[in-house]
Amino acid sequence: MGDADITLRHLARRRPEDLVRAFVPEGHPVEVLGWVDSQVTNIERRLDKALRLRVDDEPRVLHVEFCFALRDDVPDRIFEYIGFLFAALRLEAPGEPVPPIESVAVVLSGRRRRLPVTGMRRIAWPGRPFSGVHFRVDAVYQRTIGELRARGSVLWLVFAPLARDATAAALQEIVAEIEAGAASAEERAELYTALLVMAAIDPWGHTLWKELVIMVEDKEEGLLRRTPIIGEMIIEAERRGEQRGEQRGEQRGEERGEQKAIAALLGRLFARRIGRRPTAEEERSIVERARALGPGEVEDALLDLDGEALVRWLAEPIRRS
Repeated sequence: MGDADITLRHLARRRPEDLVRAFVPEGHPVEVLGWVDSQVTNIERRLDKALRLRVDDEPRVLHVEFCFALRDDVPDRIFEYIGFLFAALRLEAPGEPVPPIESVAVVLSGRRRRLPVTGMRRIAWPGRPFSGVHFRVDAVYQRTIGELRARGSVLWLVFAPLARDATAAALQEIVAEIEAGAASAEERAELYTALLVMAAIDPWGHTLWKELVIMVEDKEEGLLRRTPIIGEMIIEAERRGEQRGEQRGEQRGEERGEQKAIAALLGRLFARRIGRRPTAEEERSIVERARALGPGEVEDALLDLDGEALVRWLAEPIRRS
């Protein structure tokens, strides 16, 4: 999932207790001991998605995988990861039993029909008893805003744009709750950024991204200026959305959604610089330049060029580097 995965993992590292509480049965005391930080690697990827816990005073390990969709390769990836994680834990404490491991796939988009609550990767011969791995499926995009809010943390509020019942009015409340619940200005900006990334995925076709950009900028003015990578994150999320759309035969709709996402993000920045919304032609030029040159170069131009120079630049033919 590229930068979306990085964003969510970063937030989870800020609030590991809030992440864990959603997956430990209510009434069971839990203590977070820290993240697994092993040198065992899997294709140069560190085993940094697993938490050491103590549940009911017993050692446990929780592995959380953020997935754009529950694709066919997800069970393979989780099985592979658990193997490396088990080996790492065993090497760190030779002769000691490896703590029980629970895996959870947090799914951000996919089919409308309910996903199963459990996934598996079977490796046994046909006709033989099961061997392999089972894992939980937490399809956050199929939850309601009320269900996400009930988890009791701003960490889970960033998934609100994915909810089945997300509306502009509901997201206005979510933005206010994040403003009140963030531990610092830095965390608040990170939560808002994650909120925008989730909105760009738009699994239900709510098309609330543009409204959310305005809400966030009203609360956190200059966020886009301070976070130039956000454009890249949104394009990555929408690119994944295109792939999903192709599988469902909806590529044209996904492409229109991507154009709206890019235009809303960079068009908002244009409006702050020029004092008006871009024309249809200017908006089209912004999208085309973001695709051809990359969002970073377009954002640089929106921030660095004065009004007349910016308008001329958008009217010129695109010069690809």
